[in-house]
This record gives sequence, C-alpha cells and structure tokens, in this order.
Amino acid sequence: MLEDMQIRFAKRMDSFQSSIFTVLNERKRRLQEKGRRIYDLSIGTPDFRPSPHVMEALIESARKPENYKYSIVERPELLDAVRSFYQRRFQVELSRSEVMALNGSQEGMAHICLALCDPGDVVLAPNPGYPIFEVGPYLCGAQIVPYPLYRENNFLPRFEDIPEEVARKAKMMIVSYPLNPVCATAPDSFYEELIAFARKYEIVIVHDNAYAEIIYNREGTSFLKFQGAKEVGVEFYSLSKSFDLTGARISFALGNEEIIQKFRTVRSQIDYGVFYPVQDAAIAALTGDLADVRKQREEYARRNTALCQGLRNLGWHVPDSQGTMFVWAPIPSQHESSEEFALDLMEKTGVIVVPGSAFGSLGEGFVRMALIMDVPQIEEMLKVIADSGFIEK
Repeated sequence: MLEDMQIRFAKRMDSFQSSIFTVLNERKRRLQEKGRRIYDLSIGTPDFRPSPHVMEALIESARKPENYKYSIVERPELLDAVRSFYQRRFQVELSRSEVMALNGSQEGMAHICLALCDPGDVVLAPNPGYPIFEVGPYLCGAQIVPYPLYRENNFLPRFEDIPEEVARKAKMMIVSYPLNPVCATAPDSFYEELIAFARKYEIVIVHDNAYAEIIYNREGTSFLKFQGAKEVGVEFYSLSKSFDLTGARISFALGNEEIIQKFRTVRSQIDYGVFYPVQDAAIAALTGDLADVRKQREEYARRNTALCQGLRNLGWHVPDSQGTMFVWAPIPSQHESSEEFALDLMEKTGVIVVPGSAFGSLGEGFVRMALIMDVPQIEEMLKVIADSGFIEK
C-alpha cells in the first residue's frame, strides 16, 4: 500500500492563518445551538435590495443566450455610463481608455500590484486598514511598510512622519477614504497634500473609493477630482455597497491611462471579463435614478445615530461614524484587548463585533460594528446589552 503523499505548500501560506472571523463564527454556532439570540454586526453585507430597475436589467440580459459568451472587454455602453456618472457625480472627465471594469474592488486590489510592483518594491499601506490592502502587495512579493493612522489626527496620515528614506523607496501607496474600518473621511486639503507627496517622491497612488456614497458629515468626493490626480494614480469605484450589487462583483479602476492599460494587460491573463448581464445591471445602476442610493444613505445615517447614541447612553463612549457602513469604537478602558472584549461581549450579550486587531496593530483597542440592522433591531440589541450589565457607566 502506498504511503500518503506529503504535499509541500508554498511558504507564503504560513502567513494565512485562521482569521478572527473563523473564531467568531465558531462561537456564534455554539451560542445558536444553545438557542441564544444573536446580533451579528461582524460582516459588512448590506441588508438592502438592489433597485428594481437594476434587477430587471440583469434579468432581461440573462435571458439572451448570446450574453453567456466570454465578454473579454466591456460594452462601450458601460464605459460611457461610467464616464457620464463620474462627470455628473464628481465633475471628473474620463476617456474610455481611462476606465476598466473589475470583478469587484477586492479582486482589483489583489492584482494591481502585479502591474506596478516587482518583488522587494516598497508599498505604503494604512494601519489600521482593510486586510486586502496588504494581501495584494504581499502576494506579488512587495515589501509592505505600514503608515500609521491615529485617532487624534482623525485617522489621516501625517506625511511629514513618513521617513524620507521610505518615501524615496516607495513605489505605490494605498489610500482609502471613507476608510474601512476606521470610518473616517478626508477633507479636500488632504487630497491636495497627497498628490503633492506622490509627485515629490514619484509614488503611484491607488485610492479605494468603495464608500463614496455612504458619508454622513459631508458630500462624498473622488480622488480624481483634484488637480494632478490622474497623473499620479488611479481610483477604484465599487457598486457593491452603494448599489447593493455585492454578490454581482462589479467595480471599476479609473484614472491614469497608462496604469489602466498595463493593468488591463495583467487581467487579460487572469480572466475573460465581467459577465454581460452584470455589465448591463451596472449600466442601469449608473444611468438610472439614484433615489434608492440616497434613501439607503439616509437609513444608514439613522442606524449610525441610533447605535452610537444608544451605546453612549449606556456608558460606552462610541463616536458617530463619519462614513462607510461601519462604526469604529474604542473599547471601554476596563478591558485589556479588543479580542478579549469582543469575545466577552459575544458570550454575555450575543452581540458579535470584530476586534480592531484584525485590521492591523494600531487597530488594537477598537472594535468594528456593521450597520446591518434596522433601528428597531438596534434598539432591541441595546436593551439586551443594558440588561446584561456588561457596559459599566
């Protein structure tokens, strides 16, 4: 009898361990088996329906047999829909060659380094930040240098604190506002400073603009709106959260034509384009009435107020979210770590939040909560927390 073959995995797999989400899901399963009521605020999956006209466009397109072939490239109508939308929404002019469709921003962020970075090149990434910001550079062998984001600076980087020798070596910088998980937005002056920094050190900027339509304290903007932006970088714009097309996986890379075309060459080796019915749904979303997008933002704002104000009333000093569909909260001082707090909160109340340490070392001391329950459910959850006595005033 042959012995079992020993499979030798890539060394990079040593960096991908079971995440805190796996731990939380296992604890959740155990509590549910005991009949406990769970309030899961861990995953940012919208609970809204796509607009009817968007679903109808997808359904009608899916009825056409010819739409099941490889798409290879975008429909011209899709490129023009993106261009028109960016002009109306952000006053940004784009040519067709400055736009490319992606199978979601996560996929784009994972692959863009393949077009920009060689092994060993330095990539600046936010700490705290969304995990894919580091995973993409890591997979292509880049050296990741985190730039710190502190609450006292509204989670904006201090460019003067980035060492000169690091800035000179940097090939690319990943930026995102509103930023998941810290829920901060950036003023116009930040983008002007960012572009000047990129020009000075010849750094390519990749701006993830996934939450441009979910902002509470100001109107959402685009990195590309600012003078010189297209000379130094690109932006990702997603239809997942704002238009509730999460599972459809459709977003766009926009901006510097040379970067877009090199990125397109890379992606042509990976897949055969975005499914035509998804493209048609995106066209309907971008050219149609945005009333549902506005209503959704207003609902997120109500949830934001209900959750944050409600927790403050209980004695947990949670600041209002400035943007994204999340809330970023410092843990109460009597708790030693964000993971200990999150697991204890879950056991005592059935409320599931994500420890901030899952988003980088500077996420320690915070937790992230998703605004995926309506106000009555939030009020019910707040009562459970209050009755548990878990939060000390």
